[in-house]
Amino acid sequence: MDDLMPLGRGTLIQRPVGDEAGLGGGSAPEPGGAREVPFYHLPVLLNEVLEVLQPAPGKLIFDGTLGGGGHTEALLQRGARVVAMDQDDEALRHAGERLKGYADQFCALKGNFRDFPTVLGEAGVTGLDGMLIDIGVSSRHLDAAERGFSFNKDGPLDMRMDTSGPITAADIVNTYEQGALERILWKYGEENQARKIVKAILAERAKGPIKTTLQLADLISKVCPKYSKRHPATLTFQALRIETNQELAALEDFLAAAPKWLKPGGRLAVISFHSLEDRVVKHAFHRQSQVWLDRPEWPEPKRNPDCFYRLISRKPMEATELELSLNPRARSARLRGVERLPA
Repeated sequence: MDDLMPLGRGTLIQRPVGDEAGLGGGSAPEPGGAREVPFYHLPVLLNEVLEVLQPAPGKLIFDGTLGGGGHTEALLQRGARVVAMDQDDEALRHAGERLKGYADQFCALKGNFRDFPTVLGEAGVTGLDGMLIDIGVSSRHLDAAERGFSFNKDGPLDMRMDTSGPITAADIVNTYEQGALERILWKYGEENQARKIVKAILAERAKGPIKTTLQLADLISKVCPKYSKRHPATLTFQALRIETNQELAALEDFLAAAPKWLKPGGRLAVISFHSLEDRVVKHAFHRQSQVWLDRPEWPEPKRNPDCFYRLISRKPMEATELELSLNPRARSARLRGVERLPA
């Protein structure tokens, strides 16, 4: 990986160096360069991520959700090397431009973080000193109407993080049967008005397909009047986004594979934004950090064969008041971290 820049799964090209790279390797981008390209909001819980991962020269860190490159840039600034992934082509293009000044420390690969063992294996990576994923939808996705994530902006009902993905939110809304739609809204949105919303969807799509975000949002607002600051369509859009991108399944796959890739003393940080994600992370970390297992039917406790980690903190880290004043969207962010035990 030191001599080749992986640009995609199984695709390697010679990395430009010196003048060919546009900027000298390793130094921060110059003022007026890629850093000023507007794209994503400030990376959430940045100080906390640095505290957990402890980036330094000689360390190799994996960022499985590159996004706008904010977390990765901070890791690079502290001398670490970073191999990153993202399933969004737009994010990869932007981050590649933003971080081109770190050509000798950084490479980016296309893919979902659940597939990182295959993607990193093809790139020649064998072990990591740190791993990071920042789960969920980015501010860029919410702010770009054409991506179809926002119930406040009119756009196609898409919601795919990978725009080459096989299914859109519109496909789900217009083709899933009533029972499946109700289960999705309840399971992934914890929406207690799921049945009422789904009945309205079925009635509307019988007249013609539901194609846009505002068409769906307005429909939900009519059957579920607003009783709080939260938009009536919030939980439905969350549920559809999770189903469209299979987010919880991807998270579970990632958490199961991560211990095999972390070196002893290596650290894993996971940022989540709602209780469903955080619950998955919390339970996985608890299960993978228990030294002993005990059950009533056992004569004595047994060692846990899946004890890979030491918890860095029992409670999740949250945004400070200072960060919230700069970035209100960090309010729901939760960071959990673990350290890999010796094999």
